[in-house]
Amino acid sequence: MNNKIKPKLFSVMKDYNKTKFLNDVIAGIIVAIIALPLSIALAIASGVSPEKGIHTAIIAGFMISLFGGSRVQIGGPTAAFVVIVVGIIAEFGLEGLILATIMAGIILVVMGLCNVGSLIKFIPSTITVGFTGGIAVTLFVQQLKDFLGLNIDTVPSEFFARIASYIEHIGTVNPYAVLVGGIALLIMIIMPYLSQKIPGSLVAIIVTTVLVRLLSLDVATIGSVYGELSAAFPTPKLPNVNLSLIKNLISPAFTIAILAAIESLLSCVVSDGMIGSRHKSNTELVAQGIGNICSGLFGGIPATGAIARTAANVKNGGRTPIAGMVHAVVLALIMVLLMPYASLIPMTTLSAVLIVVAYNMSGWREFIAMRKAPKSDYSVLIITFVLTVCFDLVVAIEVGMVLAALLFMSRMANTTDVRKWQDYEDSFDENSDPEAISLMKLPAKTVVYEITGPMFFGAADKFMGMLSDSQKNNKVMILRMRGVPALDATAYKTLKDVYTRCQANNMTLIISHINQQPLSVLQKEGLYDEIGEENFAPNITSAIEIANTIVNG
Repeated sequence: MNNKIKPKLFSVMKDYNKTKFLNDVIAGIIVAIIALPLSIALAIASGVSPEKGIHTAIIAGFMISLFGGSRVQIGGPTAAFVVIVVGIIAEFGLEGLILATIMAGIILVVMGLCNVGSLIKFIPSTITVGFTGGIAVTLFVQQLKDFLGLNIDTVPSEFFARIASYIEHIGTVNPYAVLVGGIALLIMIIMPYLSQKIPGSLVAIIVTTVLVRLLSLDVATIGSVYGELSAAFPTPKLPNVNLSLIKNLISPAFTIAILAAIESLLSCVVSDGMIGSRHKSNTELVAQGIGNICSGLFGGIPATGAIARTAANVKNGGRTPIAGMVHAVVLALIMVLLMPYASLIPMTTLSAVLIVVAYNMSGWREFIAMRKAPKSDYSVLIITFVLTVCFDLVVAIEVGMVLAALLFMSRMANTTDVRKWQDYEDSFDENSDPEAISLMKLPAKTVVYEITGPMFFGAADKFMGMLSDSQKNNKVMILRMRGVPALDATAYKTLKDVYTRCQANNMTLIISHINQQPLSVLQKEGLYDEIGEENFAPNITSAIEIANTIVNG
């Protein structure tokens, strides 16, 4: 197997022992307990039955640990997917969601095999913070119906229409639901101060479920909304596939894949810092793909690396993928043995669990911290956030990436400069002029330009000035390119135009100190041969000597 795509499980087993196994088992059990209420709550928030959240955590979680590139990654459904899944189900139904999940899995596998893992890091943090905050706000608003116990038959999917519907039905607030939800929130806020080992969400679910049951409170439960829950394990099934549906699902599938890649690799980076390890990004993407394909085949929802559950795994002693696999097995046992009791859980409690999740993922501290960033960067963050809330994640990521790319190109263009040597006459001193350029005497009828920064289409207009300065009374133009790391097609065309103008004016073009990438472009496109090997100088001194020969020859 290619070492670049070799699962971490293979390498960690070389020195595996009984102590590590016991630590992994303990961590896996604790993480399973944490994952149980979250999986149910995320499934319901996504618009699917509660069982599908657990199925996803079991199947995708096991596969991600088995084939993953991280020692401690825990996979499963996450809050980041809720907004996407709700939109897909609303438009294409459950069959569409299953197909989109499988398609996203295939895309992730291809991304990993094509070594795209290292490229994900180039997505700016302004975009990730923006859409994560937008998802958190949307998730919070989605939970208000069940948290308040509102009596609404059909809740609009659009953000502002949903809020308008809440306001319209505010008179149907169930005080018992608010009370139970409030108790659940209070428990989850207090529990971290009492114990870091016991999940506050689990305690909240147990306490409020018992409270509602004993007092016979008029509060909606999972059972009253979804009926009896099945403890049976699903069987794999291929979704109905047609070309038209695949075409319509390409964009949502890519969104799921990109989001899964970003969140899983971010989780890997966080966990690497916690255990002093290093993950294999491309292996992890392949594992995420396999996990989502299997989840879709078993009727599950999209999955990725869960940062909070992964952190809990590390804090409780998990150090190998065995812990993640144990977490999946324990969840399967819980599903078989305890699933009927899950129907007693109050819906308002699950909403409270997700409100806490939304708060934790909101990244409001990063929002505040990034206010100190340049206004253009902060604008990208705000625009991505607003588009996520008002439209959808697909639009937000697309627009955010385009804006970030344009901003980057603008900054790169500003770093590129083209100056004539005459511009330097009063600017050099002994310390800033180690090559004694200010002491060099140019031959008559010779003009020298110093180019610094990348030559690309965003800065092409700066090179055009060289054309207007190619006066007929000059015999030689020297381009000093030691400060040019890269050259793109547009800049190449401009350079070609410079050479053509030089030819028309009987001028010789000499290029000094060209770097490897620009040189490769000129050689590949044939301009190197047109200019002539003899007119490429290793340094400015040699270029001036060539110019002297031409002018005085």
